[in-house]
Amino acid sequence: MESRVATASAIPWNECMSHPETSSSAARITPRTLKGFRDYPPEIMIPRERLIDTARRVYRSFGFAPIDTPALEYLDVLTGKGSDETDKQMYRFVDHGGREVGMRFDLTVPLARFAAQHIQELGTPFKRYHIATVWRGENTQRGRYREFMQCDFDTIGVESVTADIETALVIFELLHAIGMPRFTLRLNNRMVLNGLLQRLDLADRASAVLRSLDKLGKLRADDVAKELESVVGLSDAQARDVVGLAALDGDNDAILRDLEHRTEGSEVGQTGVARLREIVAAFEAATGEPGQLRIDPSIARGLDYYTGPIYETFLDELPAIGSICSGGRYDDLAGLFTRQRLPGIGASLGLDRLLAAQEELGLIERVRTPTPILIAFFAADRYHDYLRLARSLRRAGIGSELFPEPRKLGAQLKYADKQGFRAVLILGEDEFQAGTCRIKDLKVGSQEVVHVGPDAGQLVDHLRDLVA
Repeated sequence: MESRVATASAIPWNECMSHPETSSSAARITPRTLKGFRDYPPEIMIPRERLIDTARRVYRSFGFAPIDTPALEYLDVLTGKGSDETDKQMYRFVDHGGREVGMRFDLTVPLARFAAQHIQELGTPFKRYHIATVWRGENTQRGRYREFMQCDFDTIGVESVTADIETALVIFELLHAIGMPRFTLRLNNRMVLNGLLQRLDLADRASAVLRSLDKLGKLRADDVAKELESVVGLSDAQARDVVGLAALDGDNDAILRDLEHRTEGSEVGQTGVARLREIVAAFEAATGEPGQLRIDPSIARGLDYYTGPIYETFLDELPAIGSICSGGRYDDLAGLFTRQRLPGIGASLGLDRLLAAQEELGLIERVRTPTPILIAFFAADRYHDYLRLARSLRRAGIGSELFPEPRKLGAQLKYADKQGFRAVLILGEDEFQAGTCRIKDLKVGSQEVVHVGPDAGQLVDHLRDLVA
């Protein structure tokens, strides 16, 4: 290998370049992407960035501040924090320094490490959002890839139910801001599940029970009960009690009454029920929307670090795609890194899953350009005038692209239609002389003539109304 490298490096650069057909044919690689990974062309990336911008705006409006953490962490920071499944799915390797490292599988575990490391300077409560890529080597499914982006928000250092309530309200406002008003936010509490398990003398098997319960929706209730018996070791009666709790249905008040009965004698369980009642009451008082937050005892959330309220959000028109915004309370996670108690709660918008849902529901307008206006270019000696016009529009906040060379108008209109521009501005020598502009509205197919005005002011006013 060393001799090959030395020989290759000894070939003069100009000699290599003089035989491009030889080097290109030898080096040609079939273009392809890894399974579970994807490319994002402009027509997907543009709405994806819009979602990110919306999430960022909503999070900031509640007082959450941005942070970032490395994609790579020491392996012991990541392992044993989520579940056996996330440990198996983690991308891990030994780096050039001989260190065992892993690629983050979510943004919550890195946050716990970050908080433990920096909380003395940050203080509490600490509210952060983090929008970044994570990796899991899992089986791909609809709307889920091995590389995907999460849009997290979290509060560190608050044990009060007020942080639980705010988490539900942020999810509610986020989905409305995105334009998805038909959704249901489902709520449960790990304390209720733990209370029932205490009554059944199953507290030592809580993690395994919760992982089996998390399969409800993918498996039938009878199959989950059989797994609880055969894999987790529950008796038939215990499995029926656990699955029966998860199967509770009805309005919130009815479910709360049933949960109080089922957790009777368990302080943990009763505290969990009381907390659910507080969250529902405050949510409905703040939003005036009693139907959009529902208690759902079937929600288990398979990650081991959850300790209290847990949330999942489903689109009413496409529930099968899964939860598009999930999270919960994790009061003990930071305790793995510090003696200081740092309770936490938050949730994450599943960006790519939501994007897949919007595609399926036909909610994404197919455009390949982020600018609404194309300025046609066919009067070659007016190039400087075109440049000045484009600059005036951009300074007024109207994104404008100038076609790069003078071609026939038909070819430029074809380009504009393919890219998804809203309108084309047509100015030839006659229009420049008259101080007018033809506007072709590609959305409705109409065309009108408007005056440009000093510094393009009249044109700007017209275009603002057009693209609003």
